[in-house]
Amino acid sequence: MRTATIERNTQETRIRVSLNLDGTGTRTLNTGVPFLDHMLDQIARHGLFDLDIHCDGDTHIDDHHSVEDVGITLGQAFAAAAGDKAGLRRYGHAYVPLDESLSRVVVDLSGRPGLFYHVDYARARIGAFDVDLAREFFQGFVNHALATVHIDNLRGENAHHQCETIFKAFGRALRMATEVDPRAGGAIPSTKGSL
Repeated sequence: MRTATIERNTQETRIRVSLNLDGTGTRTLNTGVPFLDHMLDQIARHGLFDLDIHCDGDTHIDDHHSVEDVGITLGQAFAAAAGDKAGLRRYGHAYVPLDESLSRVVVDLSGRPGLFYHVDYARARIGAFDVDLAREFFQGFVNHALATVHIDNLRGENAHHQCETIFKAFGRALRMATEVDPRAGGAIPSTKGSL
C-alpha cells in the first residue's frame, strides 16, 4: 500500500492528512475553509486518491495559514507515499475544461521544488475565498512534495471555473505522475538513479 499519514502542528494550525495513492477517490475533508474543501474534493475525485484531511486553523484571523499549511502537509504526504519513486511514471499532465475555462497542469516528481503559476483570475474573491490563496496552496505543496508543477489557466471568465479547472487538472496530472509504469520494471525514472 502506497499510503502516508502526516500530522503537522504549529501555533497557527493543527493538521492531519491521510493519503492512499491507490485509492478510489474516497474523501473526508474538513479544513475549516469550505472552498478549499471543494477544491481538495476535485483532487481526490479526479486523482482517485483516498484523502482524509482535518485542519484546525486560525481562520478567525484569515484563511491564509490553513490553506498554505494544508498544501504543505499534503505535499509531505505525497512525498512519503511515493517513497523513492521507483517504477513511477514521474511525469503527469492534464488539460481540463469547465464551460468557458480551460487549464493545463504539468507535474514532474523531480525531487526539485518549483512552481510556475500563470493564472489571471477574473475577480479577486470566490465567495469568501481569496484567489491568492490558491497559489499559496500550490507553493506549499511543491516545496514539500519536492515536485515541479506548471499551472496555466489558458482561458476563463469565471473565477470559480478557473480555479476548479486548475484543481481538477492537478488531480489528474498527479494521478498520472504517481501511477506505476508496468514497463519500468521498478527502475527509478531518472538517469541519475535517484529522485
